[in-house]
Amino acid sequence: MGISVLIVCTGNTCRSQMAEGFLKSFAPALKVWSAGTRPAFEVHPMAVRVMRESGIDISGLHPKSINQFLDQAFDYVVTVCDAAREDCPIFTGEVRHRLHFSFDDPAMVIGSDEEQLAVFRRVRDEIAARFRVFADDIGRKA
Repeated sequence: MGISVLIVCTGNTCRSQMAEGFLKSFAPALKVWSAGTRPAFEVHPMAVRVMRESGIDISGLHPKSINQFLDQAFDYVVTVCDAAREDCPIFTGEVRHRLHFSFDDPAMVIGSDEEQLAVFRRVRDEIAARFRVFADDIGRKA
């Protein structure tokens, strides 16, 4: 059957997409999706760029609404921003574990491309480290 994970953010353009990419690479046996409470139109180009630097291609992903997942069962629903944690709706499908890992929103940074990229890289690295631990923890429990 496999362990299922839904990663939730507000726009589903940066943090949740990066977390989905990392988790799929760290634990390929997991079933992983990401979604947004208020999904945007596209994955942020800088998120795609910094993930590519890590050897992970998320260019084929697109923002999805959490509403399409509300009736599904998940082993884990993980929010990665405080707003999504507050706005996360009630699931009619069973959710075994709810977790929250808060990361800064790199898309909110104002500055030059290099300044913005520096924040995207920092957040990417924080997400990678946290989801590596999460994947290892799941692996020990499986």
